[in-house]
Amino acid sequence: MADARIFADLKADHDRHRALLARIDDTSGAGDERETLFEAFRIEVSAHAAAEEESLYATMLANPELRDDARHSVSEHKEIDDYFGELAEIETASDAWLTKFKEMRHRYEHHIDEEEEEMFPAAAKELSGDEEARLANIFETRKPKELERAEATPAGSDERD
Repeated sequence: MADARIFADLKADHDRHRALLARIDDTSGAGDERETLFEAFRIEVSAHAAAEEESLYATMLANPELRDDARHSVSEHKEIDDYFGELAEIETASDAWLTKFKEMRHRYEHHIDEEEEEMFPAAAKELSGDEEARLANIFETRKPKELERAEATPAGSDERD
């Protein structure tokens, strides 16, 4: 594991996501803060997931030892994207929104914990330093483009279907 930058990049994003989730959870129902923070979270996670799939997961899918982990994580990305669509349909000030948000938060935090504790170490054992460096370059190139795309795509669109 000569170049673990890909895993450091992904972990740094996860840490930002955890911080945003905590900030959203601390908001009260009325006002724009919750909506603004959640939209920032949605855009960030959508871009992260797309760039992660195009870099790390694409390589993992080609490796029989890592394929099942990658498939599992891609399905969880889709699940979180579905939550974004559901949350977009609910008034952000409502108890129903907060209940659905807490459910989504639990699922997402489980997902990123699983990636960090299980999937990344398994991938690191299988990938060479050169592969890890290549994946980091792909991720770092794709992420800004995916941020632009996520900003232009409303929550609940069928783009991931």
